[in-house]
Amino acid sequence: MRKNLFRTLWFLILLAACSSPRKTANTTPHNNQNDASFASGNAPASIDPHGILEKGVIDSASALKNDSLAFTKPLSLLDLPTTEKGDIVLSNKGYYEAVFKSYCLQPGTPSPTNRDAYLQGPLSTNRKEIVETILRNSLKKPYLEQKNVQLLLWSVVSGSNYNKLSYEVQSTATQLLSPKQIFELKGGVMGVIKSVSSSIPDKGTGAFHAIAQMLDLGTSSYEAYERAAVLREPSVITHPDYKLDQWNKQEEGYYLRYFPDSYKSVKIQVYVPEGLLDSTNKHEGKFILLDPVTMMAIPANSNAQRLGIGGPIKDVIRKVIIIAQENGEQKKNAPAPPAPAPTPTQPKSTKPVYQGPKQVVQN
Repeated sequence: MRKNLFRTLWFLILLAACSSPRKTANTTPHNNQNDASFASGNAPASIDPHGILEKGVIDSASALKNDSLAFTKPLSLLDLPTTEKGDIVLSNKGYYEAVFKSYCLQPGTPSPTNRDAYLQGPLSTNRKEIVETILRNSLKKPYLEQKNVQLLLWSVVSGSNYNKLSYEVQSTATQLLSPKQIFELKGGVMGVIKSVSSSIPDKGTGAFHAIAQMLDLGTSSYEAYERAAVLREPSVITHPDYKLDQWNKQEEGYYLRYFPDSYKSVKIQVYVPEGLLDSTNKHEGKFILLDPVTMMAIPANSNAQRLGIGGPIKDVIRKVIIIAQENGEQKKNAPAPPAPAPTPTQPKSTKPVYQGPKQVVQN
Protein backbone atom coordinates (compact mmCIF):
# COMPACT_ATOMS: atom_id res chain seq x y z
CA MET A 1 0.00 0.00 0.00
CA ARG A 2 2.77 2.37 0.96
CA LYS A 3 4.69 1.48 -2.20
CA ASN A 4 1.64 2.15 -4.40
CA LEU A 5 1.11 5.54 -2.74
CA PHE A 6 4.73 6.48 -3.41
CA ARG A 7 4.41 5.49 -7.08
CA THR A 8 1.21 7.55 -7.45
CA LEU A 9 2.83 10.59 -5.86
CA TRP A 10 5.89 10.29 -8.12
CA PHE A 11 3.65 10.01 -11.21
CA LEU A 12 1.79 13.20 -10.23
CA ILE A 13 5.07 15.07 -9.79
CA LEU A 14 6.24 14.01 -13.27
CA LEU A 15 2.87 14.91 -14.79
CA ALA A 16 2.99 18.40 -13.25
CA ALA A 17 6.50 18.95 -14.52
CA CYS A 18 5.57 17.95 -18.07
CA SER A 19 2.44 20.09 -18.16
CA SER A 20 4.08 23.33 -16.87
CA PRO A 21 4.42 26.08 -19.52
CA ARG A 22 7.78 26.44 -21.20
CA LYS A 23 9.28 29.63 -22.56
CA THR A 24 10.16 29.48 -26.22
CA ALA A 25 11.78 31.89 -28.59
CA ASN A 26 8.37 32.64 -30.07
CA THR A 27 6.79 33.72 -26.78
CA THR A 28 8.86 36.90 -26.65
CA PRO A 29 8.90 39.59 -29.31
CA HIS A 30 12.64 40.04 -28.94
CA ASN A 31 15.15 37.22 -28.49
CA ASN A 32 18.84 36.60 -28.68
CA GLN A 33 18.55 34.23 -31.61
CA ASN A 34 17.00 36.92 -33.80
CA ASP A 35 19.60 39.43 -32.61
CA ALA A 36 22.44 37.14 -33.66
CA SER A 37 20.78 36.44 -37.00
CA PHE A 38 20.34 40.11 -37.76
CA ALA A 39 23.83 41.06 -36.68
CA SER A 40 25.27 38.50 -39.07
CA GLY A 41 23.40 40.06 -41.98
CA ASN A 42 20.28 37.89 -42.06
CA ALA A 43 17.35 40.16 -41.25
CA PRO A 44 13.83 38.88 -40.61
CA ALA A 45 11.68 38.77 -43.73
CA SER A 46 9.46 41.58 -42.42
CA ILE A 47 12.25 44.13 -42.78
CA ASP A 48 14.14 42.52 -45.65
CA PRO A 49 11.43 41.72 -48.21
CA HIS A 50 13.84 41.61 -51.15
CA GLY A 51 16.52 39.50 -49.47
CA ILE A 52 18.99 42.37 -49.64
CA LEU A 53 20.87 41.39 -46.53
CA GLU A 54 20.91 37.73 -47.49
CA LYS A 55 22.57 38.61 -50.81
CA GLY A 56 25.36 40.35 -48.96
CA VAL A 57 24.72 43.75 -50.52
CA ILE A 58 24.23 45.19 -47.05
CA ASP A 59 26.73 44.48 -44.32
CA SER A 60 25.00 45.23 -41.02
CA ALA A 61 28.19 44.57 -39.06
CA SER A 62 30.14 46.95 -41.30
CA ALA A 63 33.68 48.16 -40.89
CA LEU A 64 32.31 51.49 -39.68
CA LYS A 65 31.05 50.21 -36.34
CA ASN A 66 32.33 53.33 -34.64
CA ASP A 67 31.27 56.23 -36.83
CA SER A 68 34.50 58.20 -37.16
CA LEU A 69 32.67 60.65 -39.45
CA ALA A 70 30.28 61.87 -36.75
CA PHE A 71 32.14 65.16 -36.39
CA THR A 72 33.23 65.52 -40.02
CA LYS A 73 31.49 67.99 -42.29
CA PRO A 74 30.43 66.15 -45.47
CA LEU A 75 31.14 67.46 -48.94
CA SER A 76 28.30 68.00 -51.40
CA LEU A 77 27.36 64.91 -53.37
CA LEU A 78 26.20 67.31 -56.10
CA ASP A 79 29.77 68.48 -56.71
CA LEU A 80 30.63 65.08 -58.17
CA PRO A 81 30.17 64.56 -61.93
CA THR A 82 27.17 62.76 -63.36
CA THR A 83 26.53 60.69 -66.44
CA GLU A 84 24.09 61.75 -69.15
CA LYS A 85 21.64 59.29 -67.61
CA GLY A 86 21.86 61.00 -64.22
CA ASP A 87 24.07 58.55 -62.30
CA ILE A 88 26.43 60.15 -59.80
CA VAL A 89 30.05 59.17 -60.48
CA LEU A 90 31.84 58.44 -57.20
CA SER A 91 35.16 59.56 -58.61
CA ASN A 92 36.85 60.70 -55.40
CA LYS A 93 37.31 59.32 -51.92
CA GLY A 94 35.56 61.13 -49.11
CA TYR A 95 32.35 61.73 -47.19
CA TYR A 96 29.43 63.22 -49.14
CA GLU A 97 25.78 64.11 -48.71
CA ALA A 98 22.87 65.76 -50.52
CA VAL A 99 19.14 66.15 -49.97
CA PHE A 100 16.85 64.68 -52.63
CA LYS A 101 13.16 64.89 -53.32
CA SER A 102 11.42 61.68 -52.35
CA TYR A 103 8.01 60.24 -53.12
CA CYS A 104 5.57 57.93 -51.36
CA LEU A 105 5.31 54.65 -53.24
CA GLN A 106 3.44 52.66 -50.60
CA PRO A 107 0.16 54.39 -49.69
CA GLY A 108 -1.36 53.44 -46.37
CA THR A 109 1.81 53.51 -44.27
CA PRO A 110 3.19 56.10 -41.81
CA SER A 111 5.50 58.92 -42.90
CA PRO A 112 9.11 58.36 -41.78
CA THR A 113 10.34 60.09 -38.64
CA ASN A 114 13.56 60.10 -36.64
CA ARG A 115 12.46 56.73 -35.19
CA ASP A 116 12.82 54.95 -38.52
CA ALA A 117 16.07 53.54 -39.93
CA TYR A 118 16.37 53.16 -43.69
CA LEU A 119 18.44 51.10 -46.08
CA GLN A 120 18.66 50.73 -49.84
CA GLY A 121 16.54 48.28 -51.82
CA PRO A 122 15.61 47.77 -55.48
CA LEU A 123 12.74 49.81 -56.88
CA SER A 124 9.74 47.52 -56.49
CA THR A 125 6.24 48.80 -57.12
CA ASN A 126 3.27 48.47 -59.44
CA ARG A 127 4.14 49.61 -62.99
CA LYS A 128 7.82 49.75 -62.12
CA GLU A 129 9.01 50.90 -65.56
CA ILE A 130 6.64 53.86 -65.67
CA VAL A 131 7.46 54.83 -62.07
CA GLU A 132 11.17 54.70 -62.85
CA THR A 133 10.69 56.85 -65.96
CA ILE A 134 8.80 59.48 -63.92
CA LEU A 135 11.52 59.61 -61.28
CA ARG A 136 14.40 59.68 -63.77
CA ASN A 137 12.95 62.36 -66.02
CA SER A 138 12.09 64.48 -62.99
CA LEU A 139 15.87 64.84 -62.51
CA LYS A 140 16.01 66.89 -65.71
CA LYS A 141 12.90 68.97 -64.94
CA PRO A 142 13.35 70.31 -61.41
CA TYR A 143 10.87 73.11 -62.12
CA LEU A 144 7.92 70.69 -62.04
CA GLU A 145 5.86 70.93 -58.86
CA GLN A 146 6.63 68.04 -56.55
CA LYS A 147 2.98 67.59 -55.55
CA ASN A 148 1.94 67.06 -59.19
CA VAL A 149 4.72 64.46 -59.64
CA GLN A 150 3.51 62.75 -56.45
CA LEU A 151 -0.12 62.76 -57.63
CA LEU A 152 1.00 61.24 -60.92
CA LEU A 153 2.89 58.50 -59.07
CA TRP A 154 -0.12 57.80 -56.84
CA SER A 155 -2.26 57.58 -59.96
CA VAL A 156 0.14 55.07 -61.54
CA VAL A 157 0.53 52.79 -58.51
CA SER A 158 -3.19 52.87 -57.66
CA GLY A 159 -4.37 52.24 -61.22
CA SER A 160 -6.72 55.22 -61.43
CA ASN A 161 -8.35 56.49 -64.63
CA TYR A 162 -5.77 58.66 -66.39
CA ASN A 163 -8.42 60.51 -68.37
CA LYS A 164 -9.93 61.87 -65.15
CA LEU A 165 -6.69 63.35 -63.82
CA SER A 166 -6.50 67.12 -63.46
CA TYR A 167 -5.01 69.23 -66.23
CA GLU A 168 -1.93 69.98 -64.09
CA VAL A 169 -1.19 66.29 -63.45
CA GLN A 170 -1.76 65.31 -67.09
CA SER A 171 0.52 68.17 -68.16
CA THR A 172 3.18 66.83 -65.79
CA ALA A 173 2.73 63.36 -67.29
CA THR A 174 3.30 64.61 -70.84
CA GLN A 175 6.61 66.13 -69.74
CA LEU A 176 7.84 62.99 -67.97
CA LEU A 177 6.42 60.07 -69.97
CA SER A 178 6.54 59.00 -73.58
CA PRO A 179 3.37 59.03 -75.73
CA LYS A 180 3.45 55.22 -75.64
CA GLN A 181 3.46 55.15 -71.84
CA ILE A 182 0.62 57.67 -71.63
CA PHE A 183 -1.33 55.60 -74.15
CA GLU A 184 -0.82 52.60 -71.88
CA LEU A 185 -2.05 54.55 -68.84
CA LYS A 186 -5.14 55.58 -70.80
CA GLY A 187 -5.96 51.93 -71.31
CA GLY A 188 -4.33 51.17 -74.64
CA VAL A 189 -5.89 48.93 -77.22
CA MET A 190 -6.33 46.08 -74.75
CA GLY A 191 -7.55 48.18 -71.85
CA VAL A 192 -4.37 47.53 -69.88
CA ILE A 193 -5.33 49.83 -67.05
CA LYS A 194 -8.39 47.74 -66.19
CA SER A 195 -6.43 44.55 -65.82
CA VAL A 196 -3.82 46.28 -63.68
CA SER A 197 -6.42 47.95 -61.46
CA SER A 198 -7.89 44.59 -60.57
CA SER A 199 -4.53 43.41 -59.23
CA ILE A 200 -3.61 46.47 -57.18
CA PRO A 201 -2.53 45.30 -53.71
CA ASP A 202 -4.63 46.36 -50.74
CA LYS A 203 -2.69 46.82 -47.52
CA GLY A 204 -5.74 46.49 -45.31
CA THR A 205 -6.37 50.21 -45.05
CA GLY A 206 -7.82 50.50 -48.55
CA ALA A 207 -5.37 53.31 -49.36
CA PHE A 208 -4.88 52.28 -53.00
CA HIS A 209 -8.62 52.12 -53.57
CA ALA A 210 -9.25 55.40 -51.73
CA ILE A 211 -6.65 57.28 -53.77
CA ALA A 212 -7.90 55.84 -57.07
CA GLN A 213 -11.46 56.82 -56.16
CA MET A 214 -10.49 60.38 -55.26
CA LEU A 215 -8.50 60.76 -58.49
CA ASP A 216 -11.45 59.46 -60.50
CA LEU A 217 -13.78 61.90 -58.74
CA GLY A 218 -11.42 64.79 -59.44
CA THR A 219 -10.70 65.69 -55.83
CA SER A 220 -8.72 68.93 -55.92
CA SER A 221 -7.33 68.98 -52.39
CA TYR A 222 -3.79 67.60 -52.19
CA GLU A 223 -4.20 67.31 -48.42
CA ALA A 224 -7.08 64.87 -48.95
CA TYR A 225 -4.83 62.56 -50.99
CA GLU A 226 -2.09 62.92 -48.41
CA ARG A 227 -4.41 61.92 -45.56
CA ALA A 228 -5.36 58.74 -47.44
CA ALA A 229 -1.81 57.80 -48.47
CA VAL A 230 0.25 58.89 -45.46
CA LEU A 231 -1.00 57.65 -42.11
CA ARG A 232 -0.96 60.18 -39.26
CA GLU A 233 0.24 57.65 -36.73
CA PRO A 234 3.61 56.44 -35.43
CA SER A 235 5.29 53.62 -37.29
CA VAL A 236 5.49 50.17 -35.71
CA ILE A 237 9.09 49.41 -34.75
CA THR A 238 9.88 45.78 -35.58
CA HIS A 239 13.60 45.74 -34.83
CA PRO A 240 14.71 48.34 -32.28
CA ASP A 241 18.36 47.26 -32.39
CA TYR A 242 18.89 48.50 -35.94
CA LYS A 243 20.85 51.74 -35.62
CA LEU A 244 19.36 54.88 -37.13
CA ASP A 245 22.80 55.95 -38.41
CA GLN A 246 23.76 52.46 -39.64
CA TRP A 247 26.15 52.54 -42.61
CA ASN A 248 25.19 50.02 -45.28
CA LYS A 249 28.04 48.57 -47.32
CA GLN A 250 27.45 48.34 -51.07
CA GLU A 251 28.78 45.73 -53.48
CA GLU A 252 31.45 48.05 -54.87
CA GLY A 253 32.83 48.71 -51.38
CA TYR A 254 31.46 52.17 -50.60
CA TYR A 255 28.97 52.94 -47.82
CA LEU A 256 25.54 54.57 -47.97
CA ARG A 257 22.77 55.59 -45.58
CA TYR A 258 19.46 57.47 -45.68
CA PHE A 259 17.94 60.05 -43.35
CA PRO A 260 14.35 60.86 -44.43
CA ASP A 261 12.95 64.16 -43.20
CA SER A 262 9.43 63.14 -44.24
CA TYR A 263 8.05 61.26 -47.21
CA LYS A 264 8.90 64.36 -49.30
CA SER A 265 12.66 64.56 -48.82
CA VAL A 266 15.57 62.37 -47.82
CA LYS A 267 19.22 63.04 -47.09
CA ILE A 268 21.58 60.56 -48.72
CA GLN A 269 25.07 60.19 -47.28
CA VAL A 270 27.90 58.34 -49.03
CA TYR A 271 31.36 57.38 -47.81
CA VAL A 272 34.06 56.32 -50.30
CA PRO A 273 36.93 54.91 -48.19
CA GLU A 274 40.62 55.40 -48.76
CA GLY A 275 42.12 52.93 -51.22
CA LEU A 276 38.85 51.97 -52.92
CA LEU A 277 39.66 53.90 -56.11
CA ASP A 278 42.80 53.58 -58.20
CA SER A 279 44.79 56.38 -59.85
CA THR A 280 42.19 56.62 -62.64
CA ASN A 281 39.35 57.10 -60.11
CA LYS A 282 37.98 53.64 -60.90
CA HIS A 283 37.34 50.51 -58.88
CA GLU A 284 38.42 47.26 -60.54
CA GLY A 285 38.55 49.01 -63.89
CA LYS A 286 35.10 50.59 -63.69
CA PHE A 287 33.62 53.84 -62.47
CA ILE A 288 31.43 53.50 -59.39
CA LEU A 289 27.99 54.85 -60.30
CA LEU A 290 25.35 55.79 -57.77
CA ASP A 291 21.88 55.71 -59.33
CA PRO A 292 19.33 56.86 -56.74
CA VAL A 293 16.39 56.34 -59.11
CA THR A 294 16.65 52.59 -59.66
CA MET A 295 16.82 52.04 -55.91
CA MET A 296 14.36 52.97 -53.19
CA ALA A 297 14.73 53.82 -49.52
CA ILE A 298 13.02 51.09 -47.51
CA PRO A 299 12.53 50.95 -43.74
CA ALA A 300 14.89 48.57 -41.96
CA ASN A 301 13.19 48.55 -38.57
CA SER A 302 9.57 49.58 -39.07
CA ASN A 303 6.51 49.73 -41.35
CA ALA A 304 7.12 53.31 -42.49
CA GLN A 305 6.84 54.59 -46.05
CA ARG A 306 8.87 53.20 -48.93
CA LEU A 307 10.38 56.10 -50.81
CA GLY A 308 11.20 56.62 -54.46
CA ILE A 309 14.10 59.03 -55.04
CA GLY A 310 13.85 61.95 -57.45
CA GLY A 311 16.07 64.91 -58.18
CA PRO A 312 18.08 66.91 -55.66
CA ILE A 313 16.30 69.61 -53.69
CA LYS A 314 19.03 72.08 -54.59
CA ASP A 315 19.20 72.81 -58.30
CA VAL A 316 22.83 73.23 -59.34
CA ILE A 317 24.76 73.14 -62.58
CA ARG A 318 26.44 69.77 -62.65
CA LYS A 319 29.37 68.45 -64.67
CA VAL A 320 28.25 65.74 -67.08
CA ILE A 321 30.74 63.21 -68.44
CA ILE A 322 30.43 60.39 -70.91
CA ILE A 323 31.89 57.12 -69.66
CA ALA A 324 32.26 53.62 -71.03
CA GLN A 325 29.20 51.44 -70.52
CA GLU A 326 29.06 47.66 -70.58
CA ASN A 327 26.33 47.66 -73.24
CA GLY A 328 28.64 49.25 -75.78
CA GLU A 329 27.51 52.85 -75.50
CA GLN A 330 29.77 55.72 -76.50
CA LYS A 331 33.10 55.72 -74.66
CA LYS A 332 34.83 58.64 -73.10
CA ASN A 333 37.58 60.09 -75.30
CA ALA A 334 36.65 57.73 -78.13
CA PRO A 335 38.17 58.83 -81.47
CA ALA A 336 35.81 60.82 -83.62
CA PRO A 337 34.53 59.07 -86.76
CA PRO A 338 36.33 60.04 -89.96
CA ALA A 339 34.85 63.02 -91.71
CA PRO A 340 32.98 62.17 -94.91
CA ALA A 341 34.81 62.82 -98.16
CA PRO A 342 33.86 66.16 -99.70
CA THR A 343 31.37 65.99 -102.52
CA PRO A 344 33.16 66.84 -105.81
CA THR A 345 31.95 70.08 -107.34
CA GLN A 346 31.56 70.72 -111.04
CA PRO A 347 34.50 72.65 -112.48
CA LYS A 348 33.71 76.12 -113.73
CA SER A 349 33.16 76.25 -117.47
CA THR A 350 35.67 78.25 -119.58
CA LYS A 351 33.19 78.53 -122.46
CA PRO A 352 32.20 82.18 -123.06
CA VAL A 353 28.66 83.02 -122.08
CA TYR A 354 26.46 84.50 -124.81
CA GLN A 355 25.29 87.94 -123.72
CA GLY A 356 23.08 88.86 -126.69
CA PRO A 357 23.75 91.11 -129.72
CA LYS A 358 25.97 94.13 -129.32
CA GLN A 359 24.43 97.50 -129.68
CA VAL A 360 26.17 99.92 -132.07
CA VAL A 361 25.96 103.54 -131.13
CA GLN A 362 26.06 105.94 -134.09
CA ASN A 363 27.31 109.46 -133.77
